[in-house]
Amino acid sequence: MKVLAALSGGVDSTVAAALLLDAGHDVIGVTMKLWGGESDTGCCSVSDVEDARRAAAQLDVDHHVFNFADEFDRHVVAPYVADHLAGRTPNPCIECNRHLKFDVLLRRAELLGFDAVATGHHARVVDLTAGGRRIARGADPAKDQSYVLYPLTAGELDDVLLPVGEMTKEQVRRLASERGLRTADKPDSQDVCFITRSEGRGPFLSARAELHPGRVVDRTGATVGAVDAVELVTIGQRRGLELAGGTGRRFVTDVDVESRTVTVGGPGDLLDERLVVSQVVWADGPTEGDVRVQCSAHGRPAPARATVGDDGTVELRWTDPQRRVAAGQSVVLYRDLPTTQGALEVVVGGGIVSPRP
Repeated sequence: MKVLAALSGGVDSTVAAALLLDAGHDVIGVTMKLWGGESDTGCCSVSDVEDARRAAAQLDVDHHVFNFADEFDRHVVAPYVADHLAGRTPNPCIECNRHLKFDVLLRRAELLGFDAVATGHHARVVDLTAGGRRIARGADPAKDQSYVLYPLTAGELDDVLLPVGEMTKEQVRRLASERGLRTADKPDSQDVCFITRSEGRGPFLSARAELHPGRVVDRTGATVGAVDAVELVTIGQRRGLELAGGTGRRFVTDVDVESRTVTVGGPGDLLDERLVVSQVVWADGPTEGDVRVQCSAHGRPAPARATVGDDGTVELRWTDPQRRVAAGQSVVLYRDLPTTQGALEVVVGGGIVSPRP
């Protein structure tokens, strides 16, 4: 099989390419040049491209760089800014997978005559006993990345390989070390690639849009503080709020960018019995009934009951009240289904949390 291996410059994608070579595939490495600005997160920087080139040389495979910077800005960076201005909390890594890795790159690979695209994601492509393919959780629960792959449909999975999905992170690093691969000890990438940890979101967003100060009120409407930029505040936030009066812990329970108002309350005020999800992508058709729902990349899934509305949105009613999820965040629905590898927890769909009415 002729495989285009996406090399990020990290240990997972390097080992993925090595495993494909071991299996006898014809492997070509490619790195997507997405972000030309500063990056200190271990992903998408100029140094990461160089790490990928060196990894390919060590594996003795050809290496190419595809410049998708314009597509990245259009599909990831610009929506990230727009979401903040609208009071939403986006997940740019999911949008990068949706639009770049598993759309633009997949289409480029097809045009170039490749049979599949491979990445170093910790997730598994599995076959259901009833037919069809799904994304299942990776073998390493602590590193599982199935959450960020939910936009992949059953049809697209025919052209995707995830070679390290059956391995733990420890096994990946051990194999890389045994083979003397340069990336064996490289730290994992962290956070959003185009937001530096040294500066954070504030300078990035203020350079691209006007941010506005806002007032902070309690649930009675009384003003208890202020924030420098209401667009930078998200549900559940506690830090960065200079609050007067009151006792006990207080968290952000609502953000209204139009009125430039942030509402705070106690831990109990953050609990919801339901949420509504829009822009839903189903793995293979709508799913109703009991599901497990994950609301962040490393969040703990919680049981809920899903109901699909006439407008295509999904109402999730929690078995037990859960912490409120910010509008704009992605939620992913899972179910245990029989596969050719036994019963596994697989992705059945996912979408974007709608604003509260």
